[in-house]
Amino acid sequence: MPDVSPPAAPRRRYSPAERRQMILDGAIQFFAEHGLDGSTHQLAKYLNVTQPLIYQYFPNKEELIDAVYEELFRGRWREEFDHILSDRSRPLRDRLLDFYDHYAQIMHSSEWMRVYLYSGLRNLELNQRYNPLVEKGVIARFCEELRHSLNLPGFDALPLTPQEREATWVLHGGLFYYGVRRFIYQVEASEDTSLTVDAAVTMYLAGMPEVYRRMGLSPG
Repeated sequence: MPDVSPPAAPRRRYSPAERRQMILDGAIQFFAEHGLDGSTHQLAKYLNVTQPLIYQYFPNKEELIDAVYEELFRGRWREEFDHILSDRSRPLRDRLLDFYDHYAQIMHSSEWMRVYLYSGLRNLELNQRYNPLVEKGVIARFCEELRHSLNLPGFDALPLTPQEREATWVLHGGLFYYGVRRFIYQVEASEDTSLTVDAAVTMYLAGMPEVYRRMGLSPG
C-alpha cells in the first residue's frame, strides 16, 4: 500500500533579526529563572541551540546582558508616561493613578522584577543605569507636579530636596515591593492593584504638604 502520509511541513527559516530576538527573549526568561550568573553554555541548553549561535548575535555575555537591559528596562519605558504626568489640565491625583495603571504592568512583571533583583544582588550596573530614568521620569516629575499643584516654588527657585525625593521613593518603592510580595514571594497580599495604588497615592498626597511645611515651605 503506498505511503499516503502528508509531506512534512518545511521548516521555517528565520531572519537574522527574528533569530536575535528569539535568543534575547529566551535569555530574559532564562536569567529571570536562574539569575544573571547563568552561563551562555547553560543558556544554549535552555534554548536548545548551540553556544556558537548565541555568540553569532551576542559576542560575549556582557553584550547579551546589555541587550537584556535595553529590552527589559529602557525598551519598556514609554514616552506616554511623561505626557500623562505633565498634563496639568487634569488633577494630579488622576495623573498619578493613571501613570501607575500603566507602569504597574511593567513593574509587576515577574521577569522584570526577578532580573532587577538579581542584578542588584550581583552588583551589576543594570540597576544603576535604570535608576536615573526613574529619578528623572518618576521621582523628580512627581515632585515637580506636586509643587505646582500646591503653588510652591519650582525647581528653578529651589532644586529637588532630599526630603521630598526620599518621601516620593517611599511611595514608588512601596508599590514595587508590593509587587515583589505578591508575584515573587507569593505571600498574602491584596489582589487588587488599583486599590493598593489608590491607597498609596492617597497617603502620599495627604502627607506631602506636611513634609513641605517642615521644610519651611507653606503650600498655597
